[in-house]
Amino acid sequence: MTRLIRRPLAWFAALVLALTAGAGLYWFQPWKLVTDRAVDETLTAVPARPNAAASVSASASASASPPPSGPVVVRQGEFISHEHDTSGVARVIRDRNGSQVLELVGLATSNGPDLRLWLSDQPVRPGAPGWRVFDDGTWLELGRLKGNRGNQRYAVPAGTDLDRLASVAIWCKRFSVSFGAARLAPTT
Repeated sequence: MTRLIRRPLAWFAALVLALTAGAGLYWFQPWKLVTDRAVDETLTAVPARPNAAASVSASASASASPPPSGPVVVRQGEFISHEHDTSGVARVIRDRNGSQVLELVGLATSNGPDLRLWLSDQPVRPGAPGWRVFDDGTWLELGRLKGNRGNQRYAVPAGTDLDRLASVAIWCKRFSVSFGAARLAPTT
């Protein structure tokens, strides 16, 4: 009789252990730490900004410069690392028609289970104090991160106030932590 009771308990324990291990693997997805997803979207070609000396001589010769004839970089910043090593540049491009796009240039970070790209009103802070601040205030999700390596583009919705949402974070929604972030400083 004891043997009959032990077998169902052993099977039940094995089943619980297997379900727990499966749930843990699904939740943490540890293989993503050693796999990369590279994206290489075509970035906007923007003319080089003139240097200061050229700007002074150009402004002396013309009192009002014409508006740019094509896309311009209006905000830009370099990523700093938070929970995971992150590097690259984030830049906001405004097209002649007024539409804006956020481009990630040379992004390099870890892969993760639920990474999103957020614009936020929170300041970018280095180190552990900056890891969990981006969901404290106002944020706007631009979408799932397309890849953890390479160049990528995300449309910025019309009417987005980039004076208020002046930082960008690679946000792991599942664990509420920033992998890396950049302050989007005005370039004009």
